[in-house]
Amino acid sequence: MAMNRIQFQPGLSMSEFFSLYGSEAQCEAALQAARWPAGFVCPDCGGAARTSFVRRGLRYWECGACSSQCSLIRGTMFEATKLPLNVWFMAMQLLTQSKNNVSALELMRQLGVSYRSAWLIKHKIMEAMRQRESERELDGRVELDDAFLGGQRSGGKSGRGSENKVPIVAAVQTTAQGKPLLACLRQQPHTSEQVAVFAAQHLSTRSIVVSDGLQCFRAATLIGVDHERVVTGGGRASVELAQFRAVNTLLGNLKTAITGTCHAFNFAKYAHRCLAEAQYRFNRRFDMRAIFGRLLHALVAAPPCHERAVRAAEVCRQSGRRIKVGRELQARRLQSTEAHPAARPLRLPDRRQAGNRLAGAGDHDLLAGLHAFEQGGQAGLGFIDVDVHARASRLVRSLSI
Repeated sequence: MAMNRIQFQPGLSMSEFFSLYGSEAQCEAALQAARWPAGFVCPDCGGAARTSFVRRGLRYWECGACSSQCSLIRGTMFEATKLPLNVWFMAMQLLTQSKNNVSALELMRQLGVSYRSAWLIKHKIMEAMRQRESERELDGRVELDDAFLGGQRSGGKSGRGSENKVPIVAAVQTTAQGKPLLACLRQQPHTSEQVAVFAAQHLSTRSIVVSDGLQCFRAATLIGVDHERVVTGGGRASVELAQFRAVNTLLGNLKTAITGTCHAFNFAKYAHRCLAEAQYRFNRRFDMRAIFGRLLHALVAAPPCHERAVRAAEVCRQSGRRIKVGRELQARRLQSTEAHPAARPLRLPDRRQAGNRLAGAGDHDLLAGLHAFEQGGQAGLGFIDVDVHARASRLVRSLSI
C-alpha cells in the first residue's frame, strides 16, 4: 500500500516549537506580528502609536490620535487571561499537531495549570476555530450524510428518535475521483427545513450533492444543486459503497477521536465546538507546519469570549427542537416583537446583506435569512416581515418530501 503523503508529513515538531516560541518574549513578538504586521494600529480610531509602556508585566500602546491605551491581547481571544502566553501557545501546539485530539485533562497535565484553566483554554481555542469555519462553502462534488453522537446511556428510545443522541450532518467536498478535499460538520436535526438551510449556508449552487436515500436530503435541491440519490439499504455493505467513502471515513475518524479522547462530554451543549475543531484541522491538514500560525491569526481575529459565554450553550437541541438559552436574550427578543408587532427580530450574517429586508430575496437568500433568524447570528440586527417568514416556511413545506 502506498504511503499517504498527507498523513506522514512531519508537521511542527516540539523541538522546533520551543526554538520558535520557547520564551514569553518570543510569544509576544509572534502575537504582535500576527496582529500588527505593519506596526501598532489603534482598534478604536486606526491611529498610530504615540508611545508604549509596561504595566504589571503587560505592554501597552497609547494612540497618538485618540489617546486610548491598548494592550497586546485586548480585543482578541487572549483578552483578560492571567496565564502567560507561552502556556496558550503550548496548548495551540498540542491541539493542532495531535493525530486525534487532546482532552482538557491531558492539557492540564501538560500545561501545569488547573483543570478549569485547561478546559477554558481549550474551549476558547475551539470557539475561534468555529468562528473561522462558520462560513465554509463547499463546491463541486459533495458527499452528504447523517450521523449521531452520543447514545451511550441505557434506557430510552432507540434509533433515530433517541433522546440520548445528538444528530449531525457531514458534507465532504471531493475530487472527481472521490479524494476528500474539504469538509463541513454541523450539529442539527435531520429535517427537510434544516437541510435546506444547511445547503443555503454551506453549499455552492454549482455543487453536485451525492447522498443516501434519506428523504430530508432532497431539500438541498432548493438552492439549485444537482442531487444524486443513492438508496443504500442497510447493513455493512451500505457503509462500504465507493460513492460515500470520503464522508464515511471522516465520520469514522471523528467518532474514534472523540471516544478515544473524551470519556465524559456533553454533546448536546458543546458538540458544535467539537465538530468545528475537527473541521478546522481537517481542512488545513495539507500543511501541518502552517496550521499553528493560521490558528494564531484566528485567535487574534476572534472577539473576546469570556468564561460565562463559553459555558453557556448557544443553542440547546432537545427532540429536534431549537430552544434558545438565556432568559435575558429571550426577554430582549420578546420586547422587540412587542415594540414591532408587524415584525420579528432577525440577525443576519455579515455576508447576507445585514440589516436589509428579505421581501424581494430569492430562495437561496430567503433560506439563509430564515436560518439566521433561528440561529440568532452575530451581526446585522434587522427585522423580517411575518409574511417573509411565512413565505420561507411555505417554500420548505412545498416540497413533496
